[in-house]
Amino acid sequence: MDLKTVTSRTVSAGSSMPLGATLDSEGCNFAVFSRHAEAVFVDLFDPSGEQLTDRIELSRDSGDVFSARVSGVGQSQLYGIRALGEYHPRAGRYFNPYKLLIDPYARALTDIHHNRKGLLFGYAEGNLDEPDKRDSATVAPKCIVTAADGYDWQDDRRPDIPLQDLVIYETHVRGFTIHESSGVSLPGTFSGFIEKIPYLKSLGINAVELLPVQQFYSREELERNGLREYWGYNTIAFFAPHVRYGSGAGPGCAVNEFKDMVRALHAAGIEVFLDVVYNHTGEGGRLGPTVCFRGLDNETYYLRSRTGGEDFEYLDLTGTDNTLNAGDPAVLALIIDSLTFWAEEMHVDGFRFDLAPVLASQGGKFAADSPFFSAVARRPVLRERKLIAEPWDLKSYQLGNFPEGWSEWNGGYRDTVRAFLAGKPGQAEALGYRLTGSSDLYRKKGRYPWNSINFVTCHDGSTLIDLYSYTGKHNEANLEDNRDGADEAGKMNFGVEGATQSEEILNERKRMAKNALAILMLSLGTPMILGGDEMLRTQRGNNNAYCQDNGLSWYDWRLLEKNADMFRFLRELISLRSGHPVIRRILFFNGTDGDADQMLDIEWFNEDLGPLDWQNRSVRLLAYQIDGSEVAGNGDYTLFVVINMYRVSKKIRLPVHPGMTWIRLVDTNLAPGEDIRDESSAPVVDPQEYYWCNATSVVVLKGNYAQRTR
Repeated sequence: MDLKTVTSRTVSAGSSMPLGATLDSEGCNFAVFSRHAEAVFVDLFDPSGEQLTDRIELSRDSGDVFSARVSGVGQSQLYGIRALGEYHPRAGRYFNPYKLLIDPYARALTDIHHNRKGLLFGYAEGNLDEPDKRDSATVAPKCIVTAADGYDWQDDRRPDIPLQDLVIYETHVRGFTIHESSGVSLPGTFSGFIEKIPYLKSLGINAVELLPVQQFYSREELERNGLREYWGYNTIAFFAPHVRYGSGAGPGCAVNEFKDMVRALHAAGIEVFLDVVYNHTGEGGRLGPTVCFRGLDNETYYLRSRTGGEDFEYLDLTGTDNTLNAGDPAVLALIIDSLTFWAEEMHVDGFRFDLAPVLASQGGKFAADSPFFSAVARRPVLRERKLIAEPWDLKSYQLGNFPEGWSEWNGGYRDTVRAFLAGKPGQAEALGYRLTGSSDLYRKKGRYPWNSINFVTCHDGSTLIDLYSYTGKHNEANLEDNRDGADEAGKMNFGVEGATQSEEILNERKRMAKNALAILMLSLGTPMILGGDEMLRTQRGNNNAYCQDNGLSWYDWRLLEKNADMFRFLRELISLRSGHPVIRRILFFNGTDGDADQMLDIEWFNEDLGPLDWQNRSVRLLAYQIDGSEVAGNGDYTLFVVINMYRVSKKIRLPVHPGMTWIRLVDTNLAPGEDIRDESSAPVVDPQEYYWCNATSVVVLKGNYAQRTR
C-alpha cells in the first residue's frame, strides 16, 4: 500500500501529549505512540465510515510519539490508524499498512463488522510469514473523536461506602436486561440498566460489579459457529465503552449513556465497580487478528517468552495466548491513564482486576513492590477508589499477598464454604477462619476483614442453583466437547442431574442455596453475590458461559415470580446484616492471629456447648456466639449461629444468660415466610434451653437482654 498524505486540511506540528485525539480551537491533535514503527498515518472517514476522506502522515518527535494537528476536525469525526514498518512475525513485528488500527487512547468506537473473510488478520490465509494485502477498513472499527468532558454530572457524588458495609452484586450490563421479560425500554444497554435500579435497591444492593464494559473483541471463529464473546474478557480498547451497550442513538452515544447510568446509580446510593482486563488483549496469539496493539508495536505491547533471535513467541500467563507487557513504561502509562480516565471522567468507584498477578509480575514472579502497584499508589484518584484483585493467574496464586489497601476475591472462602456444605471432611477450622474474615490470610500483613471479598458463586463457574443441581459440567453448547470450564468441587444434585419435578429434591436444592447465602451474609468481610442467584437463575449446568450471549446466560425475569421466596430470603438476610454491625466489624475478633479456638470475643461450641474440636476431621457442625454489645450503639444482645451439615437433626444446647430471651431469626429448613423473620415478628425459642437444628441447615438466634412481651 502506497501511504502518503492526501488532504486539503491544514496540517501543522502536533503535540506528543496527551496521547489520542484531542480537540482544541485549531482542530484536533492526534498523537500515537509506537517505538518501532517507521511511519504512522491517520485516516479520516465520512460519517458513514465507508468513505476515506483524508490521510495524514504524523510526524515523529524526538521520542516514540507520532503527532500532527489537523484543522477542521470536530466531534464525532471517524478515524483510524495505519502503521508502516517491517512485517516479520518470527521476529515479533507485524506492521501491515493494509490493516486499519484502533487508536489505543480512543474514547469511543464504531462496531466491528464481522465477516467470514478474515480481513482483520494481518497475515495471508495459511501463511503467517506473508502479509495479507486486503484493506480491513470495511470491517474494522473506526475511532470516534470525542469532545472534552462537558457532561452535566448534576452534582454527582460517589457514595463512598466503607467496604465492610457493601453488598456487591456481580452482573452483566447486557445480560441483566436483554431478555424480553425484563420489561425495559432499551434492553441490553446502559440505559436499560438504569430502569432496574429500583430492583437493586429493593434487594438491598449498594454496589454493582460489572463484567467488562470496555470495548472487547469477539473471535471470528465464535461468530462463525453462531456464538459470541459474552463475558467481555477480550478487551481491545481500554478507554472506550463497549459500543453494543449503547442505544445506537448516535456516534459514541455509549460514552454519555454510561455516565447516565453511573449518575443514576450514585443517586440511588449504589457504587459502580468495573471488571477490567489489562493482563491481555483480544488480539490473542500469533494467529489472532491485527486490530490495535499488534499492528502498532507488537514488541512493546506484548511479553515474549524468549529474548532476541528469529523466534518470537508470546509469553502466555493468562491462558489467552498473549500477555500485556505491563512492565514497559509506555504500556504501564497506558494502563494508569485508562484507570484514571474511568475514575475521573466516568466517575466509577472501583476496579476489579482480572488475573491481577500478571500486572505485578517482575521476571515472571509476583512482586508486591512492582511498578504497577507503585504507579497506582502514586495516583491520588486511584488511591481513593476501591481496588480489588483477582489474586490468581495461569501459573500463580497470590491470595493474601496483595499490598495494603487492596482487597481480593477470596477464592479460599468460596472453596471452604462449598466444601463444608458438601460434607467434605476436615473443613471445620478453615470455615472458622472464613467466617471471621480470614485472619490467617490478612491479619499478619496489616490488612482487615473487609479486604476479603467473600463469595460462593461468580460469573466464572456454576450459578448457585446449578451448584446444587448438577455434579458435572455441561458445556456442550460451547462446542469444545465439554473440555472447557473447571471441574468444580462441592457440587451436589440430590439424586437427579439437572431439572426435576421432584418437590423433595427441589426443596433440598433450595435449602442448600439458602445455607450458602446465609453463611455469606453472616461472615466478616465484604460479601459478593452473583447476580441472578436471588431468583435462582440457571445456566443448565454450563459453568463457562463466556460465549453464550443468549437465553442460557440472560436473566429471565419470570424466575423472580417463580422464586419469590428466594428473593425475599436474600433481601431479609441483607437487612439482617445491615442491622447488626457486629457481623460487619472492621477489625478481626481478638486472638485471631492464632488458632481459631483462641478467638476471645467469639465463642465456639459443639452441639452440647462443649469446646469445638477443631482437629476432628469428621466435624460437620459449628456453633458460635458473638456478643453484640461490643459495638457502640448496637444494643445489648448476643447472636448464636449454628451451621449443621450433618444429615440428621441435632439437639443444640443454648447458652444461658440471666435476663436474656432467645428469638429465632433464621432457620433455613423452615418453609418460606418462616425461614427468616425480622426481629419485630421473630418467634421466641421454646424451650429456651435447646434448639432442634434440622439436617443440613443454618440457624441464627438472637438473645435480647431486655425482656420481650408477646
